[in-house]
Amino acid sequence: MTLMEKEKIKFQDLKETLKNLSKATVHVIGDTIVDTYTHTSVYGGQNKTPTPSVRYENRKDYVGGAGIVSKHIRATGAKVIFSTVLGDDQYTKFVLKDLKKTNVESKAIIDSTRPTTNKNVIIAANHRIAKIDTLDNNAISDAILNQLVQSTANTKCDAVIFSDFRHGIFNKRSIKKLIGAIPEKTYKVADSQVATRWGNILDFPEFDLITPNEKEARFSLGDQDSGIRPLAAALYDSSKCKTLILKLGAKGVIVCKNNTHEDLNSFFVVESFSKNAIDPVGAGDALLAYSTLSMLATKSEAISAILGSLAAACECEFNGNIPVFPQNVLNKIKEIEKQAEYSG
Repeated sequence: MTLMEKEKIKFQDLKETLKNLSKATVHVIGDTIVDTYTHTSVYGGQNKTPTPSVRYENRKDYVGGAGIVSKHIRATGAKVIFSTVLGDDQYTKFVLKDLKKTNVESKAIIDSTRPTTNKNVIIAANHRIAKIDTLDNNAISDAILNQLVQSTANTKCDAVIFSDFRHGIFNKRSIKKLIGAIPEKTYKVADSQVATRWGNILDFPEFDLITPNEKEARFSLGDQDSGIRPLAAALYDSSKCKTLILKLGAKGVIVCKNNTHEDLNSFFVVESFSKNAIDPVGAGDALLAYSTLSMLATKSEAISAILGSLAAACECEFNGNIPVFPQNVLNKIKEIEKQAEYSG
């Protein structure tokens, strides 16, 4: 029996949910990253030293990190307020202009003591040969933290998303204050996408939804060996969350929705819908946005995981951090629906 059959979900339910995502208001708080793709061509080198010589061709900047989470949400028609910290530099101008163009309401705090985080990947012959990061991972000042706390407390919304990349905003000192400022009855979501930094999804206890990947889950629990289901069960219990979507990369996601782990109904799996992956960067951000909005619209873990996974698959088929629109997801649904009709 498929998940949709088991949960009595029809394709029309998915389509109707997409239409209702725009009704929500979401406050995203987190680190902005400007992702730069510098394209080059290889023309020599490695004669005297093992250093390839590449010719510069072009570069493209994308708003990433918590910024693209906000853009995904806005692409659905939902209202989004985005609180972040930026440097006083050229990337800040780019970010603010881009957010304004896409109608994201920005509450950016400018910190002249730190640069806007930039991650510049050097690409040659479709291979990523190096990455140059410009950033400051030191914790934000108390003054800036207080501004974020006030923004969190005073922003009316249906959901708060903490989009954590550990580039200054989130740390042991700040997280408790930010959590304490979340207005009552607000749906609480946390995602800790940590590649080069140490972060811990368990720093966000008793949240309504958390969406870590397998590596982050294993790090948070100090568990390198357990199978996926025991890992998910342990993380669910330790975090005391209501819904866990554990991302497994190309294998899809496993969802844990209650603590009766011996009951098979506690878990379900959604396999990856990606068929033509070009660039996996940002897939988790798309899942985060669409899963959050789907939970607000339906309170269904299954619909949330399916639409989030579909959005992630769409993002994988774009080169660079591009917002996923409901039409992109709808096209995926129609493809799968046709396949189901054919196989049936």
